[in-house]
Amino acid sequence: MTDTNKAASNPAPGFVAKPDYSITTADFSGRVQVYAGGQMLADTHHAILLTEADMPPVYYFPIGDVNFGHLQAVDNTTYCPFKGHANYWRISGQKAEAGPAVWGYGKPYDEVAYLGGHVAFYANHVEIIAKIEYV
Repeated sequence: MTDTNKAASNPAPGFVAKPDYSITTADFSGRVQVYAGGQMLADTHHAILLTEADMPPVYYFPIGDVNFGHLQAVDNTTYCPFKGHANYWRISGQKAEAGPAVWGYGKPYDEVAYLGGHVAFYANHVEIIAKIEYV
């Protein structure tokens, strides 16, 4: 998370316009797996659970725990004033009309810098299995 005592080098303009906008995160204590068409796309014990405003929570996966061999980059980006520019991937073998299944922020804004090196999956394209592990 961002150290509020340091000057931001890449501040999010969204938080300037709406300082009360809520994005919260927590390290998920457990294992999260993602499947599509019987193929495992991701498997991690290091997911970040992000909750943003009134949207459903989303798991972000370290890119090292994602099987990009089953994904294909999409030539499309979008912009979020709170997180930055997003890149997208679709599941290999699916028609382009199916749309992207994965997104990530290559250079997220300082306030959400922890999203760098992580991607998230659209729950309507994949099966996400999260199991809490108790210590």
